[in-house]
Amino acid sequence: MAADTTDNETFLTLPIGKTSDFALEDFADNHQAMNYFHKHGAGTVEHAFALANILHMHKLVKEAAYFYGLAFNLHSKHPREFPLASSLLQARLLCLLKAGMSPPEDELEQLRRLSQPIYDYILGIEIAWRQHDPQAALERMGNCFEAFHTGEEVDVLYLETALSVLPKAKAISRPAEEQIIPPSICMYWDGNPPEEVTENYAYHRELEAFDVQMFNRESAAEWLYDRYGREAQDVFLQARHPAEAADFLRVHVIQEQGGWWLDADIRIVAPEVLEAYAAKRPSHLFFVTDNYYVHNDFFGSRRNSPILADCMLSLYRNSYLFKDLYIAYKTGPGVFNRALNRRLHTSFKTGKPFDPGVVVLRAPEFDSIIQDMDMAYKKGGNWHAA
Repeated sequence: MAADTTDNETFLTLPIGKTSDFALEDFADNHQAMNYFHKHGAGTVEHAFALANILHMHKLVKEAAYFYGLAFNLHSKHPREFPLASSLLQARLLCLLKAGMSPPEDELEQLRRLSQPIYDYILGIEIAWRQHDPQAALERMGNCFEAFHTGEEVDVLYLETALSVLPKAKAISRPAEEQIIPPSICMYWDGNPPEEVTENYAYHRELEAFDVQMFNRESAAEWLYDRYGREAQDVFLQARHPAEAADFLRVHVIQEQGGWWLDADIRIVAPEVLEAYAAKRPSHLFFVTDNYYVHNDFFGSRRNSPILADCMLSLYRNSYLFKDLYIAYKTGPGVFNRALNRRLHTSFKTGKPFDPGVVVLRAPEFDSIIQDMDMAYKKGGNWHAA
């Protein structure tokens, strides 16, 4: 997140004046928030922020807006106190928008003084949601997402807005072989795979249209060293969790070799549908969830992709500068959302058409191809890979 640009202490006028006397109805009858309050109170930035996040998670956005505002009021406004004051204020204003309310003008002005990009973000979302003008919203937002960590909500909302105005891809003249997704599938399991994973690998090896390759931790580390050197291998081996290691590996493998990445615990149940998409010879094929996170558990790309190159940039930046960042933001879908957003922003900014070879499909198309497998290890908590 970008540093705040003012040291002025500014405060919000909130409807509840006390920070120590709340009832269950003040939390919209949410017992998790009330229990947290009974244990910790709401007298510090940390605890007010935590209460806001609990309420936000439960979609109690009006109540969350209050506690984000309370955290903002308790904040020193010092640019080194985290979360930043600008983060708290933008979360409050976004929650007000979600609640169908208009952000107060004085609070918008405070946000503008703290961070111009985040101010542009909130105004852009207001334009998209209230004026229903996504093109104007994108012009207002610019590349505001650069003020945030990869994968934060801004990346989701920007992508949703951008895809709503992206023209449908036109037919592509027959591209060269190196510009299309090769017919190969890559998978990963860090150690000894359970029976379900072994069976899933065998199932995909029987698909005639694809070559299939399975990595484990040892072979992946060796492969990374051979292709990308010691730094790549070190980052992979130092991953906090097998899912983070898999995230790091998948981008490197597909960038180097091209093909389809498939998590070991999901299955291609309609290969004929995937083959039909591949027959159109796209350079990339991504899927987004209902709430516009890019699937990194299954995607296809040509080798030497500018999009995956951008993903790699975020992978290394996050791994070196933000080691403790939430995995989905640090190495997971967040880096894909950011890479696509950068390409889309450049297209809108320059007026050049978005690459017609890049196909982005929605959740129903994903669900028509991929099935999440009911594996025993998920129930037992012995989870080793992604």
